[in-house]
Amino acid sequence: MAPTAPRRRGRGGRVSNARRGRTASHWGSYLVDTVDDEVVGVTPVPDDPAPSPIGQNYRGNLRGGPRITAPAVRKGWLENRSRKGRGADEFVEVTADEAVELVASELERIGREYGNESIFGGSYGWGSAGRFHHAQSQVHRFLNSIGGYTRSVNTYSHAADEVILPHLVGDRAEFLRSVPSWKEIAEHTQEFVAFGGLPARSTQVNPGGVGAHVNLAGQEAAAQAGVSFTLITPVRTDTVEQLGGQWVPLRPNTDVALMLGLAHTILDAGLADIDFLQRCCVGWERVRAELTGSIDGQAKDARWASEITEVPESVIIDLAHRIGSHRSLIAVTWSLQRQHHGEMAYWAALTLAAMSGSLGLPGGGFGTGYSSMHNAHVWDRLSPAAALPQGKNPVSSFIPVARIADLLLHPGEAFEYNGRTARYPDIRLVYWVGGNPFHHHQDLNRLMRAWEKPDTIVVHEPYWNALAKRADIVFPAATSLEREDFTIGMADNWLSWMDRVADPPPGVVTDYETFAAITTHMGFGETFTEGRSPAQWVERLWDETRSKARSLGFDLPDLETFRRRGSIQLDMPRVAPTAFSSLRRNPQENPLTTPSGRIELYSATIDDFGYADCPGWARWMEPAEWLGGDLARTYPFHLVSPQPDGKLHSQYDHGSESRRHKVDGRTVVRISPEDAARRMVTDDEVVRIFNARGACLAAVRIDTGIRPGVLSLPTGAWYDPVDPAEAGSLDRHGNPNVLTVDIGTSSLAQGPSAHTCLVDLERLDEVPPSVDAHRPPRIHPRPQTPPQSGEPE
Repeated sequence: MAPTAPRRRGRGGRVSNARRGRTASHWGSYLVDTVDDEVVGVTPVPDDPAPSPIGQNYRGNLRGGPRITAPAVRKGWLENRSRKGRGADEFVEVTADEAVELVASELERIGREYGNESIFGGSYGWGSAGRFHHAQSQVHRFLNSIGGYTRSVNTYSHAADEVILPHLVGDRAEFLRSVPSWKEIAEHTQEFVAFGGLPARSTQVNPGGVGAHVNLAGQEAAAQAGVSFTLITPVRTDTVEQLGGQWVPLRPNTDVALMLGLAHTILDAGLADIDFLQRCCVGWERVRAELTGSIDGQAKDARWASEITEVPESVIIDLAHRIGSHRSLIAVTWSLQRQHHGEMAYWAALTLAAMSGSLGLPGGGFGTGYSSMHNAHVWDRLSPAAALPQGKNPVSSFIPVARIADLLLHPGEAFEYNGRTARYPDIRLVYWVGGNPFHHHQDLNRLMRAWEKPDTIVVHEPYWNALAKRADIVFPAATSLEREDFTIGMADNWLSWMDRVADPPPGVVTDYETFAAITTHMGFGETFTEGRSPAQWVERLWDETRSKARSLGFDLPDLETFRRRGSIQLDMPRVAPTAFSSLRRNPQENPLTTPSGRIELYSATIDDFGYADCPGWARWMEPAEWLGGDLARTYPFHLVSPQPDGKLHSQYDHGSESRRHKVDGRTVVRISPEDAARRMVTDDEVVRIFNARGACLAAVRIDTGIRPGVLSLPTGAWYDPVDPAEAGSLDRHGNPNVLTVDIGTSSLAQGPSAHTCLVDLERLDEVPPSVDAHRPPRIHPRPQTPPQSGEPE
């Protein structure tokens, strides 16, 4: 829809500029009202039956507060190129031309003296929705146009999954297209076993957009159809109450032991689908040997699993019999593979599903990510939308995405990844657009030390968050409400137009316009822009989308018609046959793309890598930190850090909906009544959570749905140390990543291990320090002397 722009007379007779338009975000689509370029009203679109309140964070957040309104350079860097002071330094406001010249000169110097592999292009896929104004695509296209950069591979969300699944099932994308949908589950599934639970908060969001929130309705329809749910998680309140079901509050990080105990019980009871295991899988004999103890002398029976997980032996035996005698679906959340040895959780779950007798049958088998985002297994994953071309990167160096601190701290050192050995390049410049490593990375105090290593850090941001405060050169960026675009979510069935409902503050432009200015200064402008304005790029991408849609059987209107309509719903039902059904029918005629053509319960490929922390079959491996280990005597709580309720990751942490979930501006930590009584804390009291890596403050909320010995502190609070110049300083806002461990899941995937974390908790008896996370740094006017050049200190 085209934005309306009536003029209203304000106080004193002043004429104000009022607009209404449509926008789309990772948390849904909304009608947005602005007056004088500030959001005054947010209304969900009528097509959304269960809209997310996250959209209310837009209100009052385009002008003022932590908004960045002009390019700024850190004072220490501007005066003498000092690396010290990131996070604590003041900034100097400069003109756009000066900032462009500084960045262009620095990029040219780094490329000339060290090569483009010394430039790291940081970004993350959860930047603003939009097909053209997509931060990750923009920064990668920009860096490719000037000669390339060191990149990252995989995602923080499911890095271990992305690496392990191709080894086990072959084509990962095809597998994800065919796991049972909620509709199929309601029709065919009898037992739904959810390892990690079904976190309802995550169904608010979806990469690229959500046209209509229907995931929870699908879950509830399955429950009403008679599906029995078993929720295996230390946090019951993650899942909607309407599902009912059995709660199994196991020790965190022991899911693999429980899966193997269930598998052993199924085998011992004669319920294993030996025919499927022998015809459609490789490695069954190795699995049998692991379960029976022939390999290490320890049978992985229910008693063994009970001792590790603290789940009663009788509960394990009963659940195993239900799995083996009913149409069952073994589901795992993404959170399970974000722990030490996280690859094993998926491998053990697939093994259990293969033994159950349900793999390859409608509504049965194995699935990942249910509830980890809205559109996991709701609609077909095919997308008709075009994307901004990123060009070719001539630089081959890379890192696994969660190894950013290792990259900066250990240049030249070797690392293992998925069967290959590579080396960390010597990074001299970090260019970050979209995403916030001081939100999503682990062990932020270690990252603080690593952040001092590069010569220069350049950031584009709309707001003065923790990343912007720790940059050397900051470009202000227009928000998604201040530009035109269109979007479609991953596996979503709605194409949505995004109006420009406000003008950005004077001098603030889009990422694209900043990149165009820098590349023009460097002589690569035509390579980057191809002579197109943002509006011309949007039109080109829409034309390509129409062409792609025609090939998929959809007829889309011209851009102007689409703009007026505002949204288009596509008919995208799940039509792929149930995962592994063709394999079950005839494995010779329907092979997978694995080396064997079958499901690899044992992978000779992975075994040949020789990784001590990731053998070639599913095994229980004790994590670095867990409640059954010696460290628990010092730090007796296991910390889980789920997604927040009132925002996506750290976006709009300063918004009204985000603040609604805090207490006096501080993040809430959930604790069981038993633990609260032992530590003598009550609701809303401020506590200090700590371990050897760091400490933070949080407000208490007592929750009967939390297992004793477990704390739940959501992510997303803008990092706010009392002394921003000191690594290890107390975070006063409640960011769990000052506590989490920065180690890879294993040598195979090197994914994040955020959910492997032990801590202690104590009541804070003194007055807590105020939260300053949303306060901008001190900014000085531009000095008259020109910036110095040369090597950094």
